Amino acid sequence: MRAKSAGRSAIFAGILAIAFGVFSWSLLTTPDLSVRQSTGSARLVSIEQLPDYADVCAPEEMSAIAALHAEFEHNTSVYAADTVEVNRPPVRTIRDTYPIYSSVAVDPVRNEVVLQDTNLFSIKVFNRLENTPANVDASTPKRVIIGPDTKNEYNNGLYVDLANGETYSVAMDTADAIFTFRAGAEGNTEPMRVLDIPHRGFQVTIDEERQELYSTNQYPPRLLVFRKGASGNEKPLRVIEGQRTGLADVHGVAVDSQRKLVFVGNWGNSSNYKVAGSGKHLPPSITIYSTDANGDAAPLRTIQGPKTQLNWMGAFSLDPETGNLWVANDVGNSILVFRGTDNGDVAPMKVIKGETTRLDHPAGISIDTKNKEVWVSNMGNSSATAYSLTAAGNAAPIRTIRSAPVGWKSLKFGKPQVVAYDSKREEYLVPN
Repeated sequence: MRAKSAGRSAIFAGILAIAFGVFSWSLLTTPDLSVRQSTGSARLVSIEQLPDYADVCAPEEMSAIAALHAEFEHNTSVYAADTVEVNRPPVRTIRDTYPIYSSVAVDPVRNEVVLQDTNLFSIKVFNRLENTPANVDASTPKRVIIGPDTKNEYNNGLYVDLANGETYSVAMDTADAIFTFRAGAEGNTEPMRVLDIPHRGFQVTIDEERQELYSTNQYPPRLLVFRKGASGNEKPLRVIEGQRTGLADVHGVAVDSQRKLVFVGNWGNSSNYKVAGSGKHLPPSITIYSTDANGDAAPLRTIQGPKTQLNWMGAFSLDPETGNLWVANDVGNSILVFRGTDNGDVAPMKVIKGETTRLDHPAGISIDTKNKEVWVSNMGNSSATAYSLTAAGNAAPIRTIRSAPVGWKSLKFGKPQVVAYDSKREEYLVPN
């Protein structure tokens, strides 16, 4: 009898502990107790039926449980009808009003530098010889493509057709499309073509010899090849995808039409979305394929390892005269140059890096063989910097286009979905 009574007491103690925890939780999650108490019609709502404790609890214990239920019904339930609309301006706003340049394309035919502004959803076009003076906050673009009719959102990848001046723009994450704008487009203009692509596209390039468009897809990792001029929901001609490809979180792409090679950048995040717990992180890599590759094709070569210095690289640009691959090495704050024949854990043939370079999270890169220059877009300071093709080491840019004051550090907001406040350091933590 004593054992049975002790068992009932233990069960009752457990019930009280659970009830107290739920009651405390409800107080924490309902900010205004007066709102909770004002409805009069509130009642306890449970996801599942409460168990019947009559078989194990004494009558006095059941009375205590009933009293707790009554307390819940009176104080703790919250309904949609209890919510109120709070319409007041924020006390403060953290916002970057300057451009964040995610990609760049140089057009030596029209003497223009085209920059993707992923922060303000625009494309800004400058004169190629623009060089912002130190005492000027920002250079004025010669034209800007911006507005709701452009449909550009989180625009990232960029390609300019030197033959006709058309601009290809990848709108990743929300628009899931490649927009093509006519030569000289500006203002709130509609794209002349829209090509639907899978979610999480990143960069675009074109093999002019074969008249084919390459589009990278971050996840599931794949490289899609379309007919140049494709639009709507037109299907790709080929897709490189599968376990043998070595693709993992795909970003940059460059094509060597002369040597019939395509170079793909991989950040290394890998998983099979059909298999729970299959996620893993591989070292960043550059995988090289034949331009005829299709399906689950293994790479011809892979550049990967600590000597490469690869670190979340952004865009690629290929020098057609030498076959060298130029890489915007975002997190490494550097420009890496590899030979087109490199393989394995190899060091770059040269590196542009250092304080004098003014590189700050370089994400875009574009080779200008006509003027022997390379242009880089910097996400970290709203600028684009130009270097000689012979530059190496801690080399100063020969020209700089700035769209923010000297010393400005971009917030680099992408799509912040949560925010936390560190009261000890008095800092906001914002993942993108």
